[in-house]
Amino acid sequence: MLEIIDLTQKLDKDEYTRQVDLYQTQIRLLGYHLYHQQRPCVIVFEGWDAAGKGGAINRLTERLDPRGYVVHPIAAPRGDDADKHYLWRFWRRLPDRGNIAIFDRSWYGRVMVERVEGFARTEEWQRAYQEIKDFETQLVDFGTIVIKFWIHIGKDEQLRRFEERQNRPNKAWKLTDEDWRNRDKWAVYEQAVEDMLIKTTTAHTPWTVIAGNDKYFARVQVLKTVVDTLSSEMHVDMTSEAALRLPSQAAPAPVPEWALTEAKRLGIPVPK
Repeated sequence: MLEIIDLTQKLDKDEYTRQVDLYQTQIRLLGYHLYHQQRPCVIVFEGWDAAGKGGAINRLTERLDPRGYVVHPIAAPRGDDADKHYLWRFWRRLPDRGNIAIFDRSWYGRVMVERVEGFARTEEWQRAYQEIKDFETQLVDFGTIVIKFWIHIGKDEQLRRFEERQNRPNKAWKLTDEDWRNRDKWAVYEQAVEDMLIKTTTAHTPWTVIAGNDKYFARVQVLKTVVDTLSSEMHVDMTSEAALRLPSQAAPAPVPEWALTEAKRLGIPVPK
């Protein structure tokens, strides 16, 4: 499956800047509609080490209302999370209605790193495919919009990025011994990724595989996919002037009686 991804796709900087500006503006408006419709949204980012997940998340959130989203960087479970079922820590990080939860890595670690590194027994990661599909089905049935990305890069491109990080003091901290060890197991991880994509793609929660060798192209494809998915799920027309017609109010809240009485006593006009 991964071998058919065209990693040569590119965007020049001018076109990248134009499209990012367009899609970021639309995403901000869609975030408002999401709040107005009280729909929760979950966005999952998975991909190779140094694939550009962080950069894509930065562009995705750049113009969003900071009150309306949270980014969860996922590492190995600790404390209470480690003592419970692996999905527990994700259940408790799900977004409120009208909010977005972005997962920088996710529950799919069960069928990738935990499978490859032996942190989960064979029967545990094998049954996880169905557990994950059931979990995501419950989210969708509740009304959650689920968007899943795998950012794919080539092995040579990953090596180039590793070496670039290693030689730049401001980025060297991102590169760990574990990254190099994972790279040595590229073929094993690739098989795990193939199995994950095939076994956990459903009609309501499909994977979007992003060609990530060119960061400009990858970021724009992520933004475009989010715009297309949110606008389709919420039935919002994002074309031309229609995109600018926002709902009249975000969260209607009645003025309490004590406030109306106090305003009248003080001679403050109250709109009807």
